[in-house]
Amino acid sequence: MRLSRYFLPVLKENPSEAQIVSHRYMLRAGMIKQSAAGIYSWLPLGFKVLKKIETIVHEEQMRAGHIPMLMPTLQSADLWKESGRYDDYGQEMLRISDRHGRDMLYGPTNEELITDIFRSHVGSYKDLPLTLYHIQWKFRDEIRPRFGVMRGREFYMKDGYNFDLTKEDALHAYNRHLVSYLRSYERMGLQAIPMRADGGPIGGDYTHEFLVLAETGESEVFYDSAVTDLTFGDREIDYDSVEQCQGVLEEFTSKYARTDETHDEALFNEVPEDRRRVARGIEVGQIFYFGTKYSEAMGANVQGPDGKQSPVHMGSHGIGVSRLLGAIIEASHDEKGIIWPEGVTPFHCGIVNLKQGDEEADAACESLYDALTAVGLEPLYDDRKERAGGKFATMDLIGLPWRITVGPRGLKNGVVELTSRRSGESEELSPEAAVQKIVEIYANHQTGRGF
Repeated sequence: MRLSRYFLPVLKENPSEAQIVSHRYMLRAGMIKQSAAGIYSWLPLGFKVLKKIETIVHEEQMRAGHIPMLMPTLQSADLWKESGRYDDYGQEMLRISDRHGRDMLYGPTNEELITDIFRSHVGSYKDLPLTLYHIQWKFRDEIRPRFGVMRGREFYMKDGYNFDLTKEDALHAYNRHLVSYLRSYERMGLQAIPMRADGGPIGGDYTHEFLVLAETGESEVFYDSAVTDLTFGDREIDYDSVEQCQGVLEEFTSKYARTDETHDEALFNEVPEDRRRVARGIEVGQIFYFGTKYSEAMGANVQGPDGKQSPVHMGSHGIGVSRLLGAIIEASHDEKGIIWPEGVTPFHCGIVNLKQGDEEADAACESLYDALTAVGLEPLYDDRKERAGGKFATMDLIGLPWRITVGPRGLKNGVVELTSRRSGESEELSPEAAVQKIVEIYANHQTGRGF
């Protein structure tokens, strides 16, 4: 993409309404624009990152054997009345009446709707286990939306639902989701720690939240610092193996890590003092097992091997896709702007022409652009007739991991400058070598993450 043809409305000044780094940089980098309180339009750069995150979530869900679908944003209130949650959910639910006076709602979650789909089509244990998921816009009428996409009213979310014959089968589905979430977050360049959490309005005794440590996090968290040394890496897991998935669960949840809602001071004090940590965290996902809460209330039964009918065991599992974008920025930035991890960057590298209009510099940039595009990478070529300082500031703000700088002086020596956004280190390479290094960086990144 050529920047002269792209829609990137960057701001030079910090918006007064932005209180945290991610909100400030998303507005300044032209990624979002507020439409109403807690509701945003996603501009091209922000939308591009959002789709990168969504793709990773889809790939890891399908790798785990989960089946994608799509449910509507508007739901009938009748299903929620059937489950007993319509009156209990609170004012966060946006309730609507259609022109015929029927009660509707803008879905904050989908347990009732998916249970109705299941009971309409599945009646035998032979069709189990089954996990369905979708990625869809949700709405919760927050009393005080703030922090941009971190606590908006409208948000993009992956929610999945497992249906199993027994509690043991359902807990395997729980563990399977934990593994798939760990893989997803690491591919995005995040360390998201599973922490024992509270079930809230969804319910359930088995639940973990995934939190990214950040000063701006809404949750106070207590943890053993040894948990931050854990990484999933590029290991391969057989998602059908109860033992392997249980092993990962035990590895990542055996050390103390809890939110303030479930914090146990006595247990925390058993952690060696030099490893006790109290910090803030951003919730980016949560998994639940809630048994037969919804299947009993809504008659979602299956016939077992013995011919008897019994309610299915269920769980739900969510990832905040739009919230993740903000969390990544909170975890990866500096005073100049965003620093995108390679897995979610909107463009693989930037090309900066220091002297637009110079015949040799223009030709070299075009050649770099064509070479990177030919191997399936997406460069962003700053071909504007702007000062070099302004071009560098834009590239730093939008945070592309790598930048190739082209100027007449370097070209006389047959070199361009390749710069890492994260480290700030630069090296002079031939244009061909710079392209090859970018190709190798992304090839190694993909190989390291096993996708």
